[in-house]
Amino acid sequence: MTRPAGPAAPGRSAFGISGTNAHIIVEEAPAATADGAAADSAPAEGTDTSGAGEPRPKVLTGPATAWPLSARTAAALAAQASRLAGYSAGAGEPDPADVGWSLATTRSLFEHRAVAVGADQAQLIDGIRALAAGTAAPGLVSGAVPTGGSVGRTVFVFPGQGGQWVGMGRELAEVSPVFAARLAECGAALAPFVEWDLFEVLGGVEGAPGLERLDVVHVVLWAVMVSLAAVWEAAGVVPDAVIGHSQGEIAAACVAGVLSLGDGARVVALRGRAMLGLVGGGGVLAVAASLEVVEARLVGGDVGLAVATVNGPGAVTVSGPVGALEVLAGEFAGVGVRTRFVPMDYAPHGPQVEGVREEIVGVLAGVVPGAGRVPWVSGLTGDYVDGVEAGAGYWYESLRGTVQFARGVERLGRDGFGVFVEVSPHPVLTGGVVESLEGLGVAGVVVGSLRRGDGGAGAVAGVVAEAYVRVSVDWAAVLPAGRRVDLPTYAFQHQRYWPSSLAGGVGNLRSAGLNAVGHRCSAPPWSWPTATDWC
Repeated sequence: MTRPAGPAAPGRSAFGISGTNAHIIVEEAPAATADGAAADSAPAEGTDTSGAGEPRPKVLTGPATAWPLSARTAAALAAQASRLAGYSAGAGEPDPADVGWSLATTRSLFEHRAVAVGADQAQLIDGIRALAAGTAAPGLVSGAVPTGGSVGRTVFVFPGQGGQWVGMGRELAEVSPVFAARLAECGAALAPFVEWDLFEVLGGVEGAPGLERLDVVHVVLWAVMVSLAAVWEAAGVVPDAVIGHSQGEIAAACVAGVLSLGDGARVVALRGRAMLGLVGGGGVLAVAASLEVVEARLVGGDVGLAVATVNGPGAVTVSGPVGALEVLAGEFAGVGVRTRFVPMDYAPHGPQVEGVREEIVGVLAGVVPGAGRVPWVSGLTGDYVDGVEAGAGYWYESLRGTVQFARGVERLGRDGFGVFVEVSPHPVLTGGVVESLEGLGVAGVVVGSLRRGDGGAGAVAGVVAEAYVRVSVDWAAVLPAGRRVDLPTYAFQHQRYWPSSLAGGVGNLRSAGLNAVGHRCSAPPWSWPTATDWC
């Protein structure tokens, strides 16, 4: 008989006298190459071939790596870590990247999860040893998926100005093909609207404008946030909705598909240029109080002041003339309310913006919005918008009106969204999101992307790890490709379910009810039947 094509897969079934059945199928392992690796073990460097069609760029190519583990129980997770620590520190010392790749591609995913992130084997082993011991360690993240398997749908959050830092995106572009590719697309889309090069600004090239310029910082933040969104999606964390805050709404609209990349570049560049007319005309004061408390202070006060943003139940900003804001800060200090000035020298989301209305509406007249691919919650209204209304008028109103970010987060929380990913170079809104969800009684997952001064492979691996312990992540797309190596087997936790004793004595089957039908094995003495003496 001719053997069928493909790997051999013999099977075995067993049927026990108690009614318990056992079945197993064992498939032949992939053919090994000359170096001992499985034939399909390592995609080309910098690409991910896990999906159909053309290879996709990798999220990371180095230098940091991660060891993701999972188990059915917390005890099994700790035991799994103990086995891996002994294996990794043993003879041969397998390459850390190979271990991470094998953990990502050859292991089942269970509820209890942990990730050790490190730049070298010593850091990774320290992390999993700490996991085995039940202690904390740098680069170690652990958690569990809630009962039911989900904490809710995912939201991408895009903040406004405030998270920028010199060098943001520069290091990540060197180690993340996904980020670099999307950033290049943003740079090409911006070229018709700016007189400088995006990569020269990010690289701090001599002669390139700095982030202190209003028309530059908005544009660069937009490009970095749009590119970070591509990183998260490539990692398997895909938005079910988006929400933006102030100028972050432009990035949100692009990721949602409401604006094309070209129209997004047009809005952020030309609106930013028009806003140069506002520079020097005011400021913004952050107040640690509720909207009701702030509005009560503004009633009958300086007409130039306005509530600029509502970021959370106890986080509000006010914009207006600097002198009037200083008076307001003194009033709040007198009643024990904390305030601080936001580092900006103009007054968005207030009356001052009305002076540039005609210019903004004019230069953005050619913007053509459309229906998005995912729902978009407007930072201006705090509710869902179709997207088709996001023309020139909307982008003026989103700069003039109050940002209702907290209202939007609360709407999403009530609608079953529980995972909020702030897509930015530094967390700006995570605190407000947490407060808003806690006010609703929603135990959500809130993570950032990069942090100021920490924007490389390790930072990305770390935040992906934070997400992984609560939601699904595609580690095979994130980690640099490696060889598949043999890993310690699963640390099964054995538990006896058979009763240790029977009421009528060991071997007495009356407890099973067999004597009720006159079963001949029910009368003592009882012993196992022979092959020819079945009961």
